[in-house]
Amino acid sequence: MKQVENNVDKIESIPMMKAVRLHEFGGPEVLRYEDAPRPELKAGEVLIRVHAVGINPPDWYLREGYKDLPPEWQPKLSMPVIPGSDVSGVVEAVAPDVQGFAVGDEVFGMIRFPSFGVSAAYAEYVTAPASDLAHKPANIGHVQAAAVPMAALTAWQFLIELGHEVQNPLQAEAHRPVPLNGKKVLVNGAAGGVGHFALQLAKWKGAHVIAVASGKHESFLRGIGADEFIDYKKTAPEDVVQDLDLVVDTLGGPTTGRFLRTLKSGGALFPVFLGFSDAEEAAKRGITVSMTQVRSDGSQLEELGRLLNAGIIRVAIDSTFPLAEAHKAHERAARGHIQGKIVLTVA
Repeated sequence: MKQVENNVDKIESIPMMKAVRLHEFGGPEVLRYEDAPRPELKAGEVLIRVHAVGINPPDWYLREGYKDLPPEWQPKLSMPVIPGSDVSGVVEAVAPDVQGFAVGDEVFGMIRFPSFGVSAAYAEYVTAPASDLAHKPANIGHVQAAAVPMAALTAWQFLIELGHEVQNPLQAEAHRPVPLNGKKVLVNGAAGGVGHFALQLAKWKGAHVIAVASGKHESFLRGIGADEFIDYKKTAPEDVVQDLDLVVDTLGGPTTGRFLRTLKSGGALFPVFLGFSDAEEAAKRGITVSMTQVRSDGSQLEELGRLLNAGIIRVAIDSTFPLAEAHKAHERAARGHIQGKIVLTVA
């Protein structure tokens, strides 16, 4: 009996927090807001008191059990699991071997990505490798900062600098960004998370940018630098655009091949999501088709932070939800037509 009481005392002594966890796969309703053990700090890590969490497509891929991934890519997960990777918050503790961060620092980052079920951002506290973090830009709040990491790093690694030499899981060769200065670039899905950063980074590098989105986003996209706008609900962009140097298709999928005829020979098509199947046509036209998987990178986030501080790029917020209502945020994401990012706020 005494042993049982000691075990109970030990369990009760574990620091707890509120988090959103999955105990099974399914729709938004499986996201449960509940008590969970607070993560323990390990070597090379920082403990963060989370103020805001950015939500991303991998969050609902996890929630659904990665059902759309090829079977050999589907990970085995131990339940319960906390989803999420993008956070902004304040440093609570720092491992002895960590330099560059101190208790009280405001930080943001994409935690341990790509990984499966270990990022654990939908919570009041998260531990993160120091190398995944950057100091939060002073001129934006935690909500805006949490919206940045995955979307902006995806745009950065596709367009500016890959930043690593890890084998590309999506193709045999490494992804290589292409020169943008003076080039004609089309961004499909320009109002979304990755799209609105890709538009702004391409403009920063001197490109002429054509934004494709629904008509309600036109003023927003022109306001962040679009030189031209196409409302895809009225006009199919592949029917009216030609001689492009680059298409960034943030929607990707099996229809992305339609953009091949908009590109000049020597141009490039960068689909952000899987599904391209027109390799023979691309080779015939002399077009490079390339993609990559975004990876955590604190140094690249520091660069993005400087651009945010300088007002060179901006982050748009579609909507916010309390952490306890993460299921409603996922329902909002499922409705689509998002302008910028959806963010969870942590009290």
